[in-house]
Amino acid sequence: MNKSGLNIANRLDRLPISSLHKKIIFALAVAYFFEFSDLNTFSYASPALVKQWHLPLNIIATINSSAFFGMFLGATAGGWLGDKEGRKKSIIISLVLLSLFSALNALSWDIWSLTISRFVTGMAFSALLVNANTYIIEFFPKAVRGKYQGLAVAIGITGIPITGYVSSWLIPMGDYGWRLVFVWGALGIFALYGIVKMFELPRWYEMKGQVNKAKETLEQIEKIVASEKGPLAKPEPEVMIAPVTTGKMSDIFKGIYLKRTIILICVWILQTIAFYGFGSWVPTLLVKQGIGLSHSLLYSTLITLGAPLGSLTGAMISDRFERKKIIISSSFFIAIAVFLFGSTLNPVMIVVFGFLINYIERTFSSNLYTYTSELYGTEVRSFGQGLTYGIGRASNVIGPFIISFVYTGYGYLNVFILISLVWAATAIAIFFGPHTSKRSLEEINGTKTTNSYAASSNL
Repeated sequence: MNKSGLNIANRLDRLPISSLHKKIIFALAVAYFFEFSDLNTFSYASPALVKQWHLPLNIIATINSSAFFGMFLGATAGGWLGDKEGRKKSIIISLVLLSLFSALNALSWDIWSLTISRFVTGMAFSALLVNANTYIIEFFPKAVRGKYQGLAVAIGITGIPITGYVSSWLIPMGDYGWRLVFVWGALGIFALYGIVKMFELPRWYEMKGQVNKAKETLEQIEKIVASEKGPLAKPEPEVMIAPVTTGKMSDIFKGIYLKRTIILICVWILQTIAFYGFGSWVPTLLVKQGIGLSHSLLYSTLITLGAPLGSLTGAMISDRFERKKIIISSSFFIAIAVFLFGSTLNPVMIVVFGFLINYIERTFSSNLYTYTSELYGTEVRSFGQGLTYGIGRASNVIGPFIISFVYTGYGYLNVFILISLVWAATAIAIFFGPHTSKRSLEEINGTKTTNSYAASSNL
């Protein structure tokens, strides 16, 4: 049994949302902003690279694949680092590397230098995402954790359309325009100002056996919130926990985690191939269909305006409805919109259906981030999320080649039929996962008895 007596879970869950919570969300949202910006910089720069460096589609696919293989390694290693050294420290390290190597992308002089830079950028991106997601899930009260995870993503995801707009302005400036797009992505370093002021999580300190630090940090948090909101409500009585894991990486393949890990790996693989098969290739495929580069970039920018609105919608409904059902229904609606997008080259319909795809997908993904984090205990949460997310991203090492093969051999429409079918398969896979909304992390990750949860940790 956990005997620290700190009752961390209930003490954090009963806190009202304060300026402290909002500062954390804002700091992480700024990091998300440039994180998502950088994820899309190559898709905006690639049409210019195709023309300037005379690159065939298979080379673009190789560079794309290097970034996604980096995401796999970064998510897995970053998750391990987050569980071992702390969420805050891992976020800081990842953000510095992301900003540094995004800037180095701009200095690339040939295919291999750009490929290596994209690889490391992908590593830093996914490590940052995994630990930022974990931080929010472990800090915010159970009744609103989905909402605030979604809000952070909603703010951050505005980086996609804004980067699209910035790219449409920078790229035509000259042959160096695409380099400036990567410089823009490096500005995320400024998020450090807020992140260094965040607390390390009391749950992580307790899990590592640093009870005094956990107690001190928790009391500081309560003091800050009470000074703003007044006397705090009495927390619910502490639930004693019977640990069933040792915190080893292999634990995510045992007990209740095994089925969840398999489900999440399937979902993240399918989501990655489907989403990036659409988002990363749309500008290039539209150009290949005879639409001018400037128009292609404009349509792509307008399409991405749906992303922040979708994340905001995801945040608003995340704690009102069961997250699992939101993810399933979103997947089916995206499948329909993708098919309709591929069925037309009418500029208005391209923008309308593309907007809907981005809108619904971000409702989907903002809830999937929360859902993935919820399915593991504190001692393996970052690693479990990192590995499943990372394997999904690694699947896109072959994803670009699949899209290139289908387009070359079977044509434009069949690319989107394939993507629609993958989204339908995503809905089927998530059907087998557990319910999580409005449940404590202990309940999700254990079996409730008369006086305890047989769970993985005292979350």
